[in-house]
Amino acid sequence: MRMVDLIDKKKRGGQLSEEEIAFFVEGFSKGTIPDYQAAALLMAICWQGMDKKETVALTMAYIDSGERLDLSGIEGKKVDKHSTGGVGDKVSLIIIPLLAAAGVPVAKLSGRGLGHTGGTIDKLESIPGFRTQLTVDEFIANVNKHKMAIMGQSADLTPADKLIYALRDVTATVDSIPLIAASVMSKKIAAGAEAIVLDIKTGAGSFMKTLGKAEELAEIMIKIGQSLNKDVLAVITDMSQPLGREIGNANEVMEAIEVLRGEGPPDVVEVSLTIAAHMAVLGGAFRSFAEGYKGLEQIIRDGSGLAKFKELVVLHGGDERVIDHPELLFPPDLNKIEISAESTGYIAAINAEMIGLAAMHLGAGRREKEDQIDHAAGITLIKKGGDPVDKDDIIAVLRTHNTDYQEAAELVRNAYTFTKTPPPPPIYVKRTMSSTRGSKSATQLEK
Repeated sequence: MRMVDLIDKKKRGGQLSEEEIAFFVEGFSKGTIPDYQAAALLMAICWQGMDKKETVALTMAYIDSGERLDLSGIEGKKVDKHSTGGVGDKVSLIIIPLLAAAGVPVAKLSGRGLGHTGGTIDKLESIPGFRTQLTVDEFIANVNKHKMAIMGQSADLTPADKLIYALRDVTATVDSIPLIAASVMSKKIAAGAEAIVLDIKTGAGSFMKTLGKAEELAEIMIKIGQSLNKDVLAVITDMSQPLGREIGNANEVMEAIEVLRGEGPPDVVEVSLTIAAHMAVLGGAFRSFAEGYKGLEQIIRDGSGLAKFKELVVLHGGDERVIDHPELLFPPDLNKIEISAESTGYIAAINAEMIGLAAMHLGAGRREKEDQIDHAAGITLIKKGGDPVDKDDIIAVLRTHNTDYQEAAELVRNAYTFTKTPPPPPIYVKRTMSSTRGSKSATQLEK
C-alpha cells in the first residue's frame, strides 16, 4: 500500500477503505508517512469529503491509536457532553454540579484551551488550589461518592488525533466536517462515554457559520454514535455573539456561580439547562426533556446546584471561599480599561471572534500551546445585542495584568455595531437532533 495512491484516490473522489485509513493513521503516528503527504490527503478530504463508513473508520483508527479509559467501575450510565467551542462558553462549569445534584454521574475529561480563551481545565484552575491532575482510581472514586469529578485529558487517549489535528491547524483543514466529527467522537468514546450530548455552535463566532453546516456536522456525529452503539443527541446553539457577559477564565467561573445562584444571563441559563436536561434524561434521572428542564430549574432555585459546585471545589482542593465571594478570583493589581459607546441607539451585534481575540491579547488565551495564561484577564460585556445604549455609555470593561492593551481595546471597540432600531431577539437554542427524534426547532421543545 502506498500513500500516494491513497491521495490520488481521494483526490478523484474515491472512497478509502478501513484498511487504507488505518494505514494512514498508523503510518503518520509512527512517522513513516511524512507531513507533506498527510497534508495532501487532509486537503483532498476537505475537498471531496468522506462518507459515513469512512468517517466511522477514521474515528475507530483514532481510538485504536491509544488507550481507552475504563469507566466500568462507575455506577450508572456515563453521559458526556462536548461543545464545538465558542467565546464565553462556560456551560460545562454549570452542568457538572447540576447533573450531580440530580443524581447523574458526571465523569468529565476536559482540555486546556488554545486560542481565544482557556479550556474548562484552565477556567477551573483560576480557583486557587483547584487540582485537575487525578489518578484514574481517584477520578472513579470521586464520581461514585460525589457523583462528579473532572480531570485533564490524558495524552494516551487518541494520540493520533492530536498529531493530525496539529497538522490540520497549520494546513487550513480544521473546518472539514468529517475530520471534526472523527476528532470529537473518538475522544468521547475513548474516554468511556455511553451517551453523548453535543453542543454544536453556529454563527459568526463558530466554525459552523450557518445552521445548515451545523446540522450537517450533527448528522454525521449522530451516525458515528449509532454505528458504535452510543446514544448521541445534538443541540445546535447560537454563537453569533459571545455566550453570556463574561469572557476569560476567572470571569467565566464568576458567571457560572451567578447562574447557579439563579442570577445568570438568559442565554447562558437557557443553553446550560437545555444541555443538562438532555443529559439528565439520557442518564435516567428524568423521563422527558420538559421534566428535566423544570427539575434542574428547581435545583438552581433551592441552592443545591451551587452547594454541589462548592463541594466540587473542595473535592479538588480549591478555595471554597470563591463560591460566596467570587471577587477573590481577581487580584487588586489588574489594569481596568473601559470601552465607551460611539453612538446612541441599540447594540445591533457583537462579533464573537473579535471579542475572543481581544481576550487572548489580554492574556486569557494562548497563541502557542506552551503559553502561560493570566487567569484573571478577561472582558465583561456591559451591553449585549439588543440592549439600548447612549453615546459614551460604558459597553465593556477589560481587565489584564498587561500594560500593552491597546490592540485588545481596539478589537472590542470594533466588535460592536450599532443600530437606531431594536434588532430582532436572538434565538439561543436553534434545534435538537437525535437518531430517534430527528430534528426539532427550539420552539417545539416545550419546557
